[in-house]
Amino acid sequence: MKADNIAALRASRSWYEPQDCSLAELRKLCDRISTFADHPLAARIEAGSVPVYDCNALRDRLARPEGKREIMAEWIAVLREGAGIVVLQAAFADTAPVDRATEIFERLIRRQRESGQQAGDHFAKAGANDRIWNALEKFCLEDPEGFARYYANDMIALISEAWLGPAYQITSQVNVVNPGGAAQTPHRDYHLGFQSPAVVSRYPEHVHRFSPMLTLQGAVAHCDMPLESGPTLYMPFTQTYGPGYLASGDGEIRAWFEENRVQLPLAKGDAVFFNPALLHAAGNNRSASIRRIANLLQVSSAYGRAMETVDRTRMITELYPALRQLATEGALSPEGIDRAVAASAEGYAFPTNLDRDPPIGGLAPKSQQDLTREALAAGWEAGRFAKEIGAQAERRQS
Repeated sequence: MKADNIAALRASRSWYEPQDCSLAELRKLCDRISTFADHPLAARIEAGSVPVYDCNALRDRLARPEGKREIMAEWIAVLREGAGIVVLQAAFADTAPVDRATEIFERLIRRQRESGQQAGDHFAKAGANDRIWNALEKFCLEDPEGFARYYANDMIALISEAWLGPAYQITSQVNVVNPGGAAQTPHRDYHLGFQSPAVVSRYPEHVHRFSPMLTLQGAVAHCDMPLESGPTLYMPFTQTYGPGYLASGDGEIRAWFEENRVQLPLAKGDAVFFNPALLHAAGNNRSASIRRIANLLQVSSAYGRAMETVDRTRMITELYPALRQLATEGALSPEGIDRAVAASAEGYAFPTNLDRDPPIGGLAPKSQQDLTREALAAGWEAGRFAKEIGAQAERRQS
């Protein structure tokens, strides 16, 4: 094969584009079932694919020396190449810590309402839900003892370690879908799931494969969730589909999701964890009176951080006047300026304080690089830029 043909072939295989999404290929991947042969520790299998685990039985197994790794190994298999979802029945055998946490969450929601603060939702219409961003920190500061009792939970720790290993980091957002609250659009989650299709297409194929290994998504039910209350909708096995981060924008795939998705009722104290690359969506709350409240857990790998601490706000503030002058004089090309911005300013929108730095007009707020490029394009004076970049940094703080 000619060298130019090899180069073109490699390029076509190394990035995904929206047109690469194929419903036929996705359906073929998802046309399978789960069996007890593959999930011997499951109590039952729902909807032909989703393993449900009796946590009280698992706790008995944990008493055996080899029990912990046996459980974790099965969960890894489910999340990686199986249905992608693990339901933990009675994750909280004693729901008193759940009730105590619910009281705190309701108090925080009342305060938000009284202050006139509205928390948006990445994948639902504004106002459909009540949401508490950074509920982990707010809960801890509001009720340290209640926080300790809640997060002493063995099942949350076990599945977090199973998928991410030790030194994982938990974040939490509380979501309340009120009666009449509409469903979310189907999507994948953080990281790549929170980027626009144009951005997602810039990441090479191997990043699409490792992104789901960096986080684990979960939810603890803080009330009974019958189907009419709209518990989460899932499409089993979709985490195995290569271009799946672009699939949620495909109308044909969305329609297929709506017709074929799985929805499982939960009881208070149950938990569900899933691969973040699984296509899913919060359901439509069709009940007359159930406020469906869940503590959404996003657990991150310890390996998602740089080795050194760098004050990028200070760097880009000092660098900006030089960049502006070099751009004005034509001493550096626009591409060169852009590369200098990439080497200095923070290019990722997260982590941030979503109460004060909400996504506006997209799935993520502006990054430092976004703001810097906007300022250079508009010709901002250095003083204005310093003020704006400082305000952005302040908004991002807890």
